[in-house]
Amino acid sequence: MGKYILTLDQGTTSSRAILFDQRQNIIALAQKELRQIYPQEGWVEHDPIEIWSSQYAVMMEVIAQSGAQASDIAAIGLANQRETTVVWDRVTGIPVYNAICWQCRRTADLVDALRSDGLEEHIRKTTGLLPDAYFSATKLKWILDRVDPTRERSQKGELLFGTIDCWLVWKLTGGSSHVTDATNASRTMLYDIHHHCWDDTLLQALRIPTAMLPEVVDCSGVVGYTQIGTIQVPIAGMAGDQQAALFGQTCFAPGETKNTYGTGCFLLMNTGAIPCESKNGLLTTIAMSRNGQVQYALEGSAFTGGAVIQWLRDELGMLSDSAQAEAIASSVPDTGGVYLVPAFTGLGAPYWDMYARGCMVGLTRGTGRAHIVRAAQESIAYQVWDLVNAMEKDTGLSLSCLNADGGASRDGFLLQFQADILGKPVRRPVVRETTALGAAYLASLAVGFWRDTQELRRLWREDAAFVPVMDNDRRRRLLEGWRRAVDRGLNWVRH
Repeated sequence: MGKYILTLDQGTTSSRAILFDQRQNIIALAQKELRQIYPQEGWVEHDPIEIWSSQYAVMMEVIAQSGAQASDIAAIGLANQRETTVVWDRVTGIPVYNAICWQCRRTADLVDALRSDGLEEHIRKTTGLLPDAYFSATKLKWILDRVDPTRERSQKGELLFGTIDCWLVWKLTGGSSHVTDATNASRTMLYDIHHHCWDDTLLQALRIPTAMLPEVVDCSGVVGYTQIGTIQVPIAGMAGDQQAALFGQTCFAPGETKNTYGTGCFLLMNTGAIPCESKNGLLTTIAMSRNGQVQYALEGSAFTGGAVIQWLRDELGMLSDSAQAEAIASSVPDTGGVYLVPAFTGLGAPYWDMYARGCMVGLTRGTGRAHIVRAAQESIAYQVWDLVNAMEKDTGLSLSCLNADGGASRDGFLLQFQADILGKPVRRPVVRETTALGAAYLASLAVGFWRDTQELRRLWREDAAFVPVMDNDRRRRLLEGWRRAVDRGLNWVRH
């Protein structure tokens, strides 16, 4: 048995690799930023070859950094940005178009057409999702309509479809494994999460041939091997980034919940072996599959989380470094009545408005940089409040504690305001790389590196807890203002 688990964490803005030892210590970490491509307003793409080359480069870099040998690696776990869609040639391995990112809104009209055809209820009942351009299905149709309009090549299996997990495993195994795991399949808007198969009704409606679809496998289990030097290393764990983070936060039991503060915000609650149908705009999705057993989750997604801070830095020039936001936000007692609604690519749960757009309200002559930075920080927490509120209504459970992770969870101001606006404690783990850790957990269980979930719980450690101190009246007033601000941005784009 090797001494380490290697995790590949392919995200929206970077590709990373992390090496964990048996005490869950990070032995080495390497990261490479990923270029964002914006061909038109509302369109977001990535270069699939850049995704692969950057991920392979950091994998080799982290091995070199640590001084580890390939034989020291017990297994590889993979976590990935979800919904992002790639189509490539089976023979040449060359993508036929850029990867269409999960953030991209170009297929909103195709989603409207599905609704017009009366498929909204079928999509909700079968896939657990709501019709939206967020998911892979209409992205895949859009690519095929341009590169294979007659569907001749894809019908023959000459073109392959995959989300990023599938693309990377295909590349890592030299094209011998065309697989996706159940969590990523459940985010395509093509997968029946109850019968665990691709749905013929949706495939026919979108003219997507079954010959180009990957095999769906468990999240934990060996799916192939990649060669590092002369050693064949098993790829033994796969999950979409948010489900991986849920597992990495040891949310193994129904009711346990985490929120990842990344490019977007993603709140997931484990609901156990029985899927919970949402009445409040949340998604029902697969949380994890292992040994043929499936656990489900309720999910709420805010499309713009930490990305709003990047926007302040890159587009407005208000920050030279995202880490400055915490100190600047703390330098004023409040926002001076300013609210920022970061609906740059529409609003996710519980609104699901593809035509919403960002707005800033409550500006006065006294509004300064610090007020706007603080309003951006607070907007992240308000969106999470929306998600928690919807989740509590759906489940009838009152959340006792929120587990926080993701890059923005390092921000003490954000997590304290989150606890205040929720009126609930927020916990942050010692290992904040919970997406990577969850993928490591899944791989480790497949090869016996860690024995079981009880051992994983024992190894999990808390770094900090944030306890609410805001009074109820102030909380109520702030939330009322947030709701009024959101109303201003809804259904903004004429369509």
